[in-house]
Amino acid sequence: MVFSVFSAPYVHPELHPIVAKMTLFDTILFYVIHFVDKLELWQRLPVLLGLAYLGIRRHLHYRYNLLHAGGVNGHKYDTQEYAYTTPDGMCNHPADHLISSQGTSFGRNMPPTTLDYGTNIQLLFLMLIKLLDPHPTVVASKLLERKNFKEAGKQFNMIACSWMQLMIHDWIDHLEDTEQVEIRAPDGYSSGCPLKSFMYFKTKKFKTDASCMKFGFQNIRTPWWDGSVIYGNNEKGMKRARTFKDGKLKISEDGLLEHDEKGIPISGDVRNCWAGFSLLQALFVKEHNALCDMLKNARLVTSAIIAKVHTIDWTVELLKTDTLLAGMRINGCEFLGKKFKDLFGNICGPLLSGLVEFVSVYRMHSLLPDEIVLRDIKPTRGEYKCPPILEKEPMKELLGKEGERRLSNLGMEQMLVSMGHQSSGAVDLWNYPTWLGNLIAHDINGEDIPDPVDMATMEVYRDRERGVARYNEFRRNLLMIPISKWEDLTDDEEVIEALRDVYEDDAEKLDLIVGLHAEKRIRGFAISETAFFIFLIMAWKADRFFTTNFNSKTYTDKGLEWVNKTETLKDVIDRHFPEMTKNWMRSSRAFCVWDSMPDPTNYIPLYLRSAP
Repeated sequence: MVFSVFSAPYVHPELHPIVAKMTLFDTILFYVIHFVDKLELWQRLPVLLGLAYLGIRRHLHYRYNLLHAGGVNGHKYDTQEYAYTTPDGMCNHPADHLISSQGTSFGRNMPPTTLDYGTNIQLLFLMLIKLLDPHPTVVASKLLERKNFKEAGKQFNMIACSWMQLMIHDWIDHLEDTEQVEIRAPDGYSSGCPLKSFMYFKTKKFKTDASCMKFGFQNIRTPWWDGSVIYGNNEKGMKRARTFKDGKLKISEDGLLEHDEKGIPISGDVRNCWAGFSLLQALFVKEHNALCDMLKNARLVTSAIIAKVHTIDWTVELLKTDTLLAGMRINGCEFLGKKFKDLFGNICGPLLSGLVEFVSVYRMHSLLPDEIVLRDIKPTRGEYKCPPILEKEPMKELLGKEGERRLSNLGMEQMLVSMGHQSSGAVDLWNYPTWLGNLIAHDINGEDIPDPVDMATMEVYRDRERGVARYNEFRRNLLMIPISKWEDLTDDEEVIEALRDVYEDDAEKLDLIVGLHAEKRIRGFAISETAFFIFLIMAWKADRFFTTNFNSKTYTDKGLEWVNKTETLKDVIDRHFPEMTKNWMRSSRAFCVWDSMPDPTNYIPLYLRSAP
């Protein structure tokens, strides 16, 4: 108590309620990171000190930012008997066979946002007001809608953009209600509003048995890194994707996904697909089928490769600093069975069957361009030469069934090389694609939903509907210093003026998606620091197939060797297209723009490097 009183003036006043709940040891750890945060110092620390900071922050987030929604009452089981991945995600967690299986509840990184409005009689009416304050259509059109396309530069290409969608479709999707909601633009408001109103299905709510939240949501996907985006989320999906011959998956003669009689691709997940997404699905179907020629347990190996590529390849390109490179390599050692977890304890993220807030920080549709620049890969090949531009294809023509037909005409090689040479969009304000303002979305079966939606408006409303904290409350719950004025968020005068126009001077109203897009970037980061700290919480998953069961007994000697020798997506591409990267890739990684210069050699050991 004396310690808390003495140190109270040092702690930001809005963080006192959270710190007061901590143990003495955790409070001391908090003071360490809080001191660094006040100096805005962690990203400039030498690698080893930066890793120590992230390790402390991750420990605190695991203790105070993972909330179980309840409803999982499985039992222990014999892990030797289930030495494989089940279609619906059961038997991945060693303590409970139901944890993170299809249909279990989302957990949360923090309690649902609070409504301090007064009496219960007023609550429903005032809740509806809060959902529309400020109106989602106004927020989307004034702060998110693209003015001019802003590129991410050489750091992130369209393969990286498509990869993010591949991962999201592997992990999370909310169960929808049968009831629809209408969002109608305010009377007299027409600027930048392609749809004056639109309908969409509400997220279905369930009562929980958790004390920290009255209601929750269910995940219709399996949040493990189990390749369900390729294999399906249940027995029915798996049967649809498999050939039932030599353990292989269905794939067409041209190396792309097969399609059913309706033109819908046959794969583990077909909701809201487009050509770039289907391309990566087909690539990993090829990987699975190649493995089937060598061993029976191909799904485990393919899933491990996907997890490894995401962790030490894609994430390293997204967060391009030495500290994050070191952290992700350590993360790789964790799921490769080494005992790094002994330092920080057991990981409980997957106990939550996905997290609502994790969904929110992955709202990055700004990465999508307005068109795909197709490249000519027919010229004579030799040493690397940037392939010439052939034509430009509007993104809308690459969506759904029409996109599948176009991809079949182009072929995997041309599409992959084209996407590799094109920069994705930047995760900034005023860069949300306008073509998503009048979008025909797909249901879980890949069929068109008849009512078009305005995606930007819907995403603002979705976060509010699901009780996701707005930006300032979100930061407080992550033990981060909240903003008190717009200048704390950004030094861009145009952005400050626009924020004031929409939210006036009330920083507490700032929507999470807007704050994440407006926030000043750390050097080398393609996303905000606030979003990164959610990534930090969820980077390690307690999947036994990447920890205790990552061994030759489960994977076979050849399967284990296959995973250990595969470091990056480039390795996967080289396996199936041996000449492609030699002829058309100059970069070190498949996720950055392929005509960028290779990473320079740094002879200083990674863990001994200083700040940039």
